[in-house]
Amino acid sequence: MCRHGTKPEGAAARRGAAAGARDGPTAIAQGAALGMVPPLGVVPPRGGESAPLPAPRVPSDAMSTPTLEHGSWNPSVVAGRLVTLRRHRPENLAAISRWYRDPELSRLTRYSTRPMAQDEIDRFFQTRLLAPGSVAYGIHESATDRLIGLTTFSSLDGDNGSVLFHITIGEHDAWGRGFGTETTQLMLWLAFERMGLHRVGLSVFAFNERAIRSYRKAGFTEEGRLRSAIARDGGWWDEILMGILRDEWQALRAAGQAPGGR
Repeated sequence: MCRHGTKPEGAAARRGAAAGARDGPTAIAQGAALGMVPPLGVVPPRGGESAPLPAPRVPSDAMSTPTLEHGSWNPSVVAGRLVTLRRHRPENLAAISRWYRDPELSRLTRYSTRPMAQDEIDRFFQTRLLAPGSVAYGIHESATDRLIGLTTFSSLDGDNGSVLFHITIGEHDAWGRGFGTETTQLMLWLAFERMGLHRVGLSVFAFNERAIRSYRKAGFTEEGRLRSAIARDGGWWDEILMGILRDEWQALRAAGQAPGGR
């Protein structure tokens, strides 16, 4: 399943503050500090880089607080039942380049469906995904360790405790199998439990119904719409703004209603 969010050519300038800064090469200036700003109450290691850590095991349902031996707000590995999130490696570029040339992924997730130049993808990969301080992960199927997608945070605002969430499941045969929902759960755990944030937001095109269902299942609620913001498939579609607050997520955990659990 492709989730709306990891868009290399964002459009914050024309959409305004309500939508927030967008992910990708043309939004690099707005998001260059992503991950380099420490979360609330946390001081990063010298140089802004997170220290190497053993792989923490995080419950896929985020129902209990995991024990991390050395704790980190930006761990190198976050493991769930279905997926394992790993920091990107240079060899991931080939798959990511293929995904961003995929017409169906472009239709579902990008503001522009024009083919992306390789240098744009290279810049996005090097600056936003490989940067040592970026909160960005490759999504690997736990059973095989196959790379199936990517997820990241952008527009980290430490003063106001908020961040924007992005996810793309790039491999078509991985759609509809729960990988995106569990990834969302793991990233919410990271935002609220490890980074101490107050709010996680996202945006999604109104025609991407599968992604909207997954976000609602994870606890996101609709907060507003940019009306007729997207021209696609011969019509005009809203861009939906969604969010979840820390206390809402904690209430789901306490009630045993956090989705994706074992």
